[in-house]
Parts: sequence; structure tokens; C-alpha cells
Amino acid sequence: MQFKDVIGHESVKERLIKTVKEGRISHAQLFLGKEGSGNLSLAIAYAQYISCQNKSDTDSCGECASCIKFQKLIHPDLHFVFPVATNDEVKDKPISANFLVQWREAVLQEPYLSIANWQEKIETGNKQLLISKNESESILKILSLKTYEAEYKTMIIWYPEKFNIASANKLLKIIEEPPSKTLFILVAHDVSQLISTILSRTQLVKIGIVDETILKNELIKKYALEDSLAQNIARLSDGNFIQAKKIIEQSEQEELFFSLFTNWMRAAFKGDVPSLITWTDEIAKTTFGREKQKQFLTYCLHLVRESLIKNFGKPDLGRTANNEKGFLANFAPFIHGANCMEIINLLNDASYHIERNANPKILFLDVSLKLTKLLRVEAPSEVG
Repeated sequence: MQFKDVIGHESVKERLIKTVKEGRISHAQLFLGKEGSGNLSLAIAYAQYISCQNKSDTDSCGECASCIKFQKLIHPDLHFVFPVATNDEVKDKPISANFLVQWREAVLQEPYLSIANWQEKIETGNKQLLISKNESESILKILSLKTYEAEYKTMIIWYPEKFNIASANKLLKIIEEPPSKTLFILVAHDVSQLISTILSRTQLVKIGIVDETILKNELIKKYALEDSLAQNIARLSDGNFIQAKKIIEQSEQEELFFSLFTNWMRAAFKGDVPSLITWTDEIAKTTFGREKQKQFLTYCLHLVRESLIKNFGKPDLGRTANNEKGFLANFAPFIHGANCMEIINLLNDASYHIERNANPKILFLDVSLKLTKLLRVEAPSEVG
């Protein structure tokens, strides 16, 4: 990770580079910024710059032996600590070392990593992620060793808010008086959740939100968005790259779901069984995944709800995109009092069974065949 890979924050980069040039590298620093600000990326870029064998006035070279290892996150003098919990593979006393492979994959794929995405990556369910006293003991062992190649041994601690009192207390002395040429970089997001004794022993480096114009230009460059759309997303995300990416992905997903839904309903209404089988094969692909299948069913329920709202003449309650409105003008009349509850129950039951590992191909084909009948049910005649 080089400074050029970090979005914005030019003044922060300049200050960090200056500390290296002037030999004023503080042994314990707190990079404080909201999720999506890029503080983890800055920490890695800073550590790479310090160790670079051919650094320039503005960045690490990206080509020396040290930089190549840093960019793969495998440098022997670069260490990471992050919150973890038990999962199906690590059943007791989890520490960061148990999850280093997943960590490298996650950060290399998306340096602007959120705690929610990390939890999903290591499949810990709803368990609370922590940095435990076992982790602190591991840190002490690592830091007792000499450096292998670089001048500095760097320990990047992501989400120090997840320390508990016991784990924090074990590290207080070494953070305050570390071994020579040891650098702690704590990458934090919420100062109110930090243990005060940790906070008081670090030098604060504030990382603000990404400038709106800089973020807009990055979105145009990375996602080939139109200027006006990128501007709108940059504004909505409030300088948070993670949020900006989430908005883009959500928009792309909704477009995919809309296409799937319209193709499904048209084939079901026609009773076109070969097309329904082809559609079922597509959504049952393992690349689609169970979570995405459940999200799709939730989206289907949303359009059924919007159809009912349209039928009962309450447009002010509707929440539809422009492409959905056009489709619902023709589709909504087929969702009515004589079939709506059966369709809603059918979709809810499908989501329930997907969550419990039902075979998606069999399940979606069964739902499809039932929909061919339900969509042909005549609407009840109006009385009076």
C-alpha cells in the first residue's frame, strides 16, 4: 500500500512523511477516523514508507524488496492485530494469528474494510468481536523478537476499541516503553469507545472525512460513473468511501434483482416452464449464494407490497424506483385480495427454507410453478 493508493488526505500524508524525514517517528500513534476514511490504508502506507529502501519525497518506491512484501502484507516486520471471535474452525481462545490468511485476503481485496465485512469474512455469526488478553500475550511474544529485515518492527492494531480492560492492561507498559525501533499504530474509529489509558499513551493523528470532490473523482475513476451520479453519491456518503461503495453496490444489486423479478414474473404468468427452469438454474448457481437469494426474496416482497399500495390508491406510501414504476403499472393488477396472502406466504416460506439450507434449484422451481397458478387467479369483483 502506497500513499498514492489512499484517497485524499494529502496534508496528513505530508505530515507523516515529514516525521520520517526528520527522524521524529512517535513509537505509539493513534490514527483516528471514521470507517471509510482510509485510516487503515494510511497506517499501512506509512509503515511501508518507513521501511522502503528507496523512498522518494512523496511516497515509497513500490518496487524494492521491502515494498513488494508490504504490498502483499507478508513483510516479516509487519504485524497485525484485529478483533476476532470463535467460528467453526477456531473453537477456543481465538487470536489474530488464527485468521491472518483471511485478513490478508480481506485487506488486499478491499483496504477500506468495515467491521461488518470483516465479521462476515471470518464467519463468526453474531458473536462479539474482541481483542482478548490471549491476544495481548501473543503481542508481547512477537515484540520480544528482534526485527528481521526492516529498521522498525511495526504493529498495526485495527479497532483498538475492541480491547477489554484485561487485554488493554497487559499492553500498557509496552506501549508506553516499547522495545527500541518498535512502532505501534492503533487504527481507531470511535474515541468514546477507547480505553482512556490506551488513549493517553498514544500520539493522535486525526483522519477526517474524504473531501467530496476528491471522492467524486475517485468514484468516476474506479466505477466509470457519470459526473452527476458520482457527485450525488459522494454527497450522500459524507466522505465515507465504504458508504459510497455500498450505495453503488446496492444500486447494482437492485438492478439485478429487478431484472430477475421481471423475467420470473413474465415466465410464470405465461406458464413458460422451459424459461422457468432456465431462470431457476441461473438463481441456483453457487456464485449467487444463499444470502443473496434471501435478499432477492425480500426484494420480491417489496414489489408485491408496492403492487398492493398501487392497487389500493395510496401512491404517497409507495417507495419505488423509476424502472419499477413502469413495470408495476402492468404487473400490479395481478396482485390482489384473492392471491396476495398466498404469494406473500410463498415468498416468506421460501426465504425460511433457503436459510435452512434447502436445495435452491428445487425450491425456486417449486415456487415458480405455484406462482404460475397464483398469478392467474382472478381478482375479486368489486361490490356496489
